[in-house]
Amino acid sequence: MPNVKVLNMEGKEVGEIGLSEKIFGAEVNLPVLHTAVRAYLLNQRQGTQSTKTRSEVSGGGKKPWRQKGTGRARQGSTRSPQWTHGGIALGPKPRSYRTDVNKKTKRVALFSALSDKVSGGNLVVLDECKLDGYKTASMVKMFRALGAVKENGSDAKALLVLPEADSFIVRSVRNIPTAAATLYSTINTYEVVNAEKLIITKDALEKLTAVYDGVCDKEDND
Repeated sequence: MPNVKVLNMEGKEVGEIGLSEKIFGAEVNLPVLHTAVRAYLLNQRQGTQSTKTRSEVSGGGKKPWRQKGTGRARQGSTRSPQWTHGGIALGPKPRSYRTDVNKKTKRVALFSALSDKVSGGNLVVLDECKLDGYKTASMVKMFRALGAVKENGSDAKALLVLPEADSFIVRSVRNIPTAAATLYSTINTYEVVNAEKLIITKDALEKLTAVYDGVCDKEDND
């Protein structure tokens, strides 16, 4: 069972906690990770792109010149695809990019992403995260204290996982371009992979572990 240090908002060590081997010590499955991330990105697409065909472009009702005797190629409309201002022959039309991934694949992908963060030393367990108001500066200070900084000194992408919704924290983090906040119950593989530093509160970690350990135990019993 992998162990990690528990830090406070100032970046000081206040304890240690053991992580679930099934969730945070799993083998990283790159093909499944790719499948989950690709599905997530496809499902974000609106699919509203559209072009007009020759039947949808206005005008072009009159034959531009007679069929024979002009020495030019025969034409029936000035809205054919080869004409300027004509319709588009094989352009995109509204469509759904929706793709589904089964629950087990999603779970394996999430476990792989979380395990990769642990093995790379990019998982930080936070003792607690509390604010008494909207304080973006305090959150920036916390992220930097927890190591969400690149080698060149710039801020790294950070994902903060909370046990429950907190408007003070969520709105404060929302003002930081390189950071995001989510709940343990809605965390997904793409968010974990996209973040360079994963910061999860102790309460959120315990709830996340309880949920997935219960699911894994149920599958083992079945």
